[in-house]
Amino acid sequence: MQHSTQGSEQNKANTSGPLSGVRVIDLTTVLMGPFATQIIGDYGADVIKVEPPGGDGVRGVGPRAHPGMASIFLHANRSKRSIVLDLKKPEGREALLRLVRDADVLIYNVRPQAMARLGLSYADVEAVNPRIIYVGCVGYGQSGPYAAKPAYDDLIQGASGIAALSVAAGSDVPRYAPSPLADRIVGLAAVGAVTSALYYRERSGQGQAVEVPMFETMAQFTLSDHMCGKTFEPPVGPTGYARILNPNRRPYATRDGYLCMLLYNDKQWKSFFTAIGRSEVVEQDPRFSTIDKRTEHILELYEMLADIMKTRSTQEWEALLEEADIPMTAMNSIDSLLEDPHLKAVGFLETVEHPTEGTLCQIGVPSTWSKTQPRVSRHAPRAGEQGREILKEAGYSDAQIDALQAAQITTFPG
Repeated sequence: MQHSTQGSEQNKANTSGPLSGVRVIDLTTVLMGPFATQIIGDYGADVIKVEPPGGDGVRGVGPRAHPGMASIFLHANRSKRSIVLDLKKPEGREALLRLVRDADVLIYNVRPQAMARLGLSYADVEAVNPRIIYVGCVGYGQSGPYAAKPAYDDLIQGASGIAALSVAAGSDVPRYAPSPLADRIVGLAAVGAVTSALYYRERSGQGQAVEVPMFETMAQFTLSDHMCGKTFEPPVGPTGYARILNPNRRPYATRDGYLCMLLYNDKQWKSFFTAIGRSEVVEQDPRFSTIDKRTEHILELYEMLADIMKTRSTQEWEALLEEADIPMTAMNSIDSLLEDPHLKAVGFLETVEHPTEGTLCQIGVPSTWSKTQPRVSRHAPRAGEQGREILKEAGYSDAQIDALQAAQITTFPG
């Protein structure tokens, strides 16, 4: 991990990013929406995170140096400014609508019925700003029977088939992926929706409402691989991508550890068996001579590989596979990932100084741009940290801001 001077330069607007000049009103909480808006903020947008009294609930999730600034929050809310507004009170709603007047995007991840109860439906917001792009990160498409159901990552992983697929792949019981995949994947889909809608508005001058549902997005994610035989009418085979579901599709146990290896095309299979002196496996055995046959007999083939990999040490395999140009890599733990030499070389992880939370390991922007490089522009804020400046930008006087604070419509960190 390298130390960066960027920490002292943060809390400045990113005027060079591809979304510089775009203003986003961010009503999202927890992970899916905040992950999306963090990326949008890294891309240069001015993201105004509107938090309820008490702040985003995820502020308390995970280890922390101070209350309200837990690790999960820090990794999903940089490159934003924070304001606290009680939207259930008329003055809070009015303040939000004043912010909307000069905004390009409003994004939320509560149920649309809740937005309507707050008087912040698309019709309400469009009446204030017809050019607004109004993006709802919802659990389920609003035209279906699940429209009003609550949705969380675990529920959507179960509903979209991921938990059941773990059994098909060899687990003893259904399991969720050990990462909030649905939140992260749908967050990325929301980034695509926002940027695409902005592009359309640039050409047409028209804003619009966009719905990004978790269930349908994750159904696309799993069905694209696993619909398989039921792609056709009538079906030509069962569902499930056999290679992906093979119980032996996992890091291979070597004589002294584990190694990740993938043999996929004809050249790679031939190179592997030639390297270990068993070229007859793919040259003479009809079960493994073509990709169609290997797919048909993938369980047997992966079982064979698992046995073969146990015969040499990890270091011996790495040398042999590199010489044979076989795709492979070490199996990282989270701890060893933090020390990965490639990530160090590209400066992906940086040590920065947060003004209230001290020294932090900051995750970098993964993409590289030749002209409009995204960057981390602001530290993750305390709840309401920039509230006063945001309200002033909306035209509030100091006296009006003090009145909102006295009425607990807004709060600022002590």
